[in-house]
Amino acid sequence: MDILLVEDDDDFRLTVRQWMTRRGHRVADVGRGDAALEQMSQRRFDVAIIDLRLPDMTGLDLLQRWHDAGIETEIIMLTGSATVETAVEAMKCGANDYLTKPFGLSALEERCRKAAEHGRVKKEAEQWKAIARREQVTREMVGDSPALRAALQLIERIGPTDKPVLVLGETGVGKELAARAIQRCSLRADRPFVVVNCAALPDQLVESELFGHEKGAFTGATEAKAGLFEVADGGTLFIDEIGELPGAVQPKLLRVLEDGSLRRVGSSQERRVDVRIVAATNRDLSVEVREHRFREDLWYRINVLPIILPPLRDRSGDVSLLVHHFLPTGWSIEADALEALQHYNWPGNVRQLRNVMDRATILATPPIVSLDDLPTEIIDQTGEIVPGTIAAAASATGDHLVDIERQHVQDVLQRCEGNKSLAARALGIHRRKLYRILERLRLEDS
Repeated sequence: MDILLVEDDDDFRLTVRQWMTRRGHRVADVGRGDAALEQMSQRRFDVAIIDLRLPDMTGLDLLQRWHDAGIETEIIMLTGSATVETAVEAMKCGANDYLTKPFGLSALEERCRKAAEHGRVKKEAEQWKAIARREQVTREMVGDSPALRAALQLIERIGPTDKPVLVLGETGVGKELAARAIQRCSLRADRPFVVVNCAALPDQLVESELFGHEKGAFTGATEAKAGLFEVADGGTLFIDEIGELPGAVQPKLLRVLEDGSLRRVGSSQERRVDVRIVAATNRDLSVEVREHRFREDLWYRINVLPIILPPLRDRSGDVSLLVHHFLPTGWSIEADALEALQHYNWPGNVRQLRNVMDRATILATPPIVSLDDLPTEIIDQTGEIVPGTIAAAASATGDHLVDIERQHVQDVLQRCEGNKSLAARALGIHRRKLYRILERLRLEDS
């Protein structure tokens, strides 16, 4: 434990400090209230042991000043003459426990342990509240291609280590899903997993979001706020788009990686956290280092265990698995639509495919997604994509299927004198689908 001992009896203070130090705790000891305030402004302690009588103020005065400053430390009050009134007053000011002299040092240590445990539980509750406000729906990585299997095997191997991980890959390949998979394989699986996207934050807010700020640190800082490193303490922090991290913040991130220490914006108090970093980027950070946009020493720190996620175009066979994964329960997709999706290049990778399927299920007539429910760029990539037997028949007659379809739709519209409702009924489709066919075949203005 990190312990602050505030006691004006020099001999007693020395005895307690030596005992606690031999027991493996880190102890800072002072004899006055003003010195205690100075210590608290510089470091965060798990427990503070405070004598009720101090030369310059009472222990209750000191406790009230800490309470007003929002300092989060568990307090044990000491006194030589306990009364019910002083005990009640101490508890009202936020003291965790109360001890009357004389007492055994082992009893004091046990009280400190209980107080520190109380603080840890309280902090965990705050962490989970913060995570609940930020948490997104967890999705699994879907696919069975050799390229994805290799990446997942690497995740399983490096997950149990505690080293930083750098996830590399194009936009939309699932870097956050990989980070969550790493956390599930780690020894921190039951601890917080916190996400921050550097590209989504203005430069001036990145430092405050990561490291927190004190009340009045800048315009609009109406109250103190813990940063994401504190929220993730004991767990994993996923820093997405780390290549976008402002240069002024990079040395502060490097310091946290080196010794776990940080300071909130507007504070001189040093805090310590135990956080595993998983970072991600679609940039080539070696180029960013050469162009002096990213610190070389920070790159070495985060690039201990790199993982490269393959783009969707290199994951043969995974498109079909993903399509069926994104379809609502009870839905299906027509063969020609699935073939069109499998032939597409997917520059936006899995994220783009998920968005296409969301759009298709909104536009489709339930419970089937057809070719006409897909975006034009997918349908028109190489002309109409159709199952092999129909395509072969069209080729054998020398007629392209798109031309046959266009002529048939035009003939039906002509017979219905341009009435699209009648034409859709004659074609056996919904009018909304006819509009999409006309748009795809570029017949809107005919």
